Amino acid sequence: MGQSARERLDERIRPDGGVVLLTVECQQGVVGPESALPELAAVARASGALRNVARLVAAAHGADVQVIHAVAERRPDGRGANSNARLFRAAARLPVQQHSGSTAVRIAEPIQVAEQDLVVRRLHGLSPLAGTDVDPLLRNLGCRTLIVTGVSANVAIPNAVFDAVNLGYTVVVPADAIAGVPADYTPAMIRHTLALVATITTTDEVLACWKTPRRTGSAGSAPGAGSAGGVVSRG
Repeated sequence: MGQSARERLDERIRPDGGVVLLTVECQQGVVGPESALPELAAVARASGALRNVARLVAAAHGADVQVIHAVAERRPDGRGANSNARLFRAAARLPVQQHSGSTAVRIAEPIQVAEQDLVVRRLHGLSPLAGTDVDPLLRNLGCRTLIVTGVSANVAIPNAVFDAVNLGYTVVVPADAIAGVPADYTPAMIRHTLALVATITTTDEVLACWKTPRRTGSAGSAPGAGSAGGVVSRG
């Protein structure tokens, strides 16, 4: 008999199997009380997505799973930032700016950053992976499976998922640990787009896998060897 969905998930995200947890733009200026994007911040909190990201981060710390926090920021002078899309131009006019070194670019509560976590900051673009240190860090960490969480389901999350798949990683998305606007856009994005390229799961399922005793088995293929092709999506 073939593996169940739970067994496949367990195999992909077991702590000793090359899994990394990525949080995307879970920073105070995006999802905190003084957000530049209050509608997105409200949805991230009301939906429970931010709380679930915090639960996953805490569980990753307990299971010795590496956590990477991807932060989007901007120099006060805007040097090096994109201006080639309406989104960038609108962001430059917002009352709260994601300035490097400011409170806005600190990881938002209730997420707790541990000493062993890695924080990767970018000054440009839409993706946590494209043109940043995330991919080389993942490869140096021996990552095979990337769990993607955070905001927004409109832009940064699909960018992260597509880039990770294109780079050869298997991607897992806990559907209740991402958020976008309007609130009903996120399940549509998951169902019609992300489920085609990633394994869709829940926070509770990931936590249950990390609590399960591990079996000795194959760790799977390394990134670049076709690992993304074996993803089994669940809507």
